[in-house]
Order: sequence, then structure tokens, then C-alpha cells
Amino acid sequence: MAETSVTSVTFDSAGITLAGHLHTPDAPAAGPRPAIVVGHPGSGVKEQAAGLYARHLAERGFVTLAFDAAYQGASGGEPRGLEDPAQRVEDVKAAVSFLTTRGEVDSGRIGALGICASGGYVLAAAAGDQRIRAVGTVSAADIARQFRLGADGAQDPAVFQDMLGAAARARTAEAHGEEPAVLTLFPDTAEQARTLGGDHGVEGFEYYRTPRARHPRSGSFLTWASVDRIAAFDAFAAVPLIGPRPLLMIVGARAVTSWMSVEAFQRATGPKEIHWIDGASHVDLYDRKQYVDPAVDKLAGFFTGNLGAAA
Repeated sequence: MAETSVTSVTFDSAGITLAGHLHTPDAPAAGPRPAIVVGHPGSGVKEQAAGLYARHLAERGFVTLAFDAAYQGASGGEPRGLEDPAQRVEDVKAAVSFLTTRGEVDSGRIGALGICASGGYVLAAAAGDQRIRAVGTVSAADIARQFRLGADGAQDPAVFQDMLGAAARARTAEAHGEEPAVLTLFPDTAEQARTLGGDHGVEGFEYYRTPRARHPRSGSFLTWASVDRIAAFDAFAAVPLIGPRPLLMIVGARAVTSWMSVEAFQRATGPKEIHWIDGASHVDLYDRKQYVDPAVDKLAGFFTGNLGAAA
């Protein structure tokens, strides 16, 4: 594969400074290149899955931008750990705006790729931003559906009602000058993760909390105020507006979250494909080479076919 370079960049998203890594091919090009915004999973940072896909796609000739969401990672925003879906959608659009200012990028050939929660966010962003000419997702999840219904869609509704109660109490505590509690994302051990979330919970723990992919800036908690923001969000509501632009959704055949990609795919009205990776779980597609490589091959072909190759 072609050699690439990484440049640390910053850009504005609704008044918040975001930190990104711009991946560019080292080989000279006759003109501006197609580019892809790459969004990270819900508690991830640009140095993890998003950075891996950004690097691989840059090796295929694209300029790619992986960035940390507002309130998270190396990006700005207070309070830390806030998950604000509206802001996350704005972050994707801001990343597109940043790419349009780069001389090495053809502003008419920009796509977006979202992994896990960013899979939902790029769908929502692309629905309203026609500068995004092609949309790809990997292990797409709507964070609102995951909180309300569980990763497998079978969660007892009382669980989310209890979370909304905790969010309300945290807002009241903050109004009275108290330090509000936070929602811890991962327990202390893999055994506890299995008790709380089964195999999917263990996979998340192993990715984020062991040497496999642990990063010091990766999110370990959310503010409780995130929960009531998430409650009213629907990443898939405007998916029909993406058409006639093309959509590719890559899903692990063993992913407990695959029902969400299927739902979004069924709503899409333009050219669309759902591509299954045999043997892969949701988190396998973050970093397991035997699953990431075919996913990247599929994405590279999709984006080349719809954005064009470098001149």
C-alpha cells in the first residue's frame, strides 16, 4: 500500500475546537483528491478504530480526516464526557467544512464513514448536508436505540426509565451547585462486563480497557445530562433524504447490533448495499485484521466508484 502522512489539525464546530488527524497519501497527485470524514465509535477517539480506517483509506489514495467529537478526546467542550447527538451531527458537518478549505481536497468529492455510534451520526449528517456525496458505515448503531432498547433490541423499557430518572436527579443536583454524578461506561472486570452486557459487553471491555486498544483519552464515562439528550434523538429518521446519493453499510454477521443497520438500510431510498462480513462481531470490525481488511477493500471500492480516484 502507498505511504501516508498524518498531520494534527484543529477546526471549529459550533464554537468548539475539534482535534483531528489528517491522513494524506505521500504519492504526488495531478490534482485535488477525493476525501472522507471518519467518525469514531461512541466512547472512542481518533487514535483507535477511526484512525485505523482513516489510515487504510489514505493508503488507497484518499485524503481522510479522523477527529475527536466535541467534549471528548483531545477536542474542546465542557463538561467533559457529554454525548450530545445534535453536536455530534454538527461535528461531522464541520469536518466536511474543514476539508473544503484544504487545497489537496476536491470539495466536490467528499464522503463520510461512521463506525458504531458515528455510523448513526453520519447518516443524520448526510441527510441534511448534500456536500457528503457518498456514505459508508461500519457496525452502525443509533446511540438512542441502543440506550432505549439495548444493543440487541430486547432491553426492558424500565431500564431506560431508570436512567432518565438518574439524569433528572443529576440536573437538579447541578442546579443546586452540587457536583453531578456520571454514568460509568465500563465496569472493573471482564466478568462484570459479561454480567451487564453479555458477550457484547465483554467485547467492549476488552477493546477499550485492555492493551488491545486502550487509549488514555478514550471515554470512560458520560455525563448524565447526555441521557436525556439521547432520549429524543433518532439517527435514522431522515435516512430517506440521503437518496439519491449512495449508501454502503458494512455489518458483522455475528454483530448483536446488526438489526440497527438493517433498519437504517430498509429506510434508505437511493442506491444502497448492505455487506456482511462473515464471522465478525460488532467490535471485531474495529481492529481485527481478518475482518477489517475485507471491510476496507469494500469501502475503498465503494468510495472510488462514487467519488472517483485521485487524479
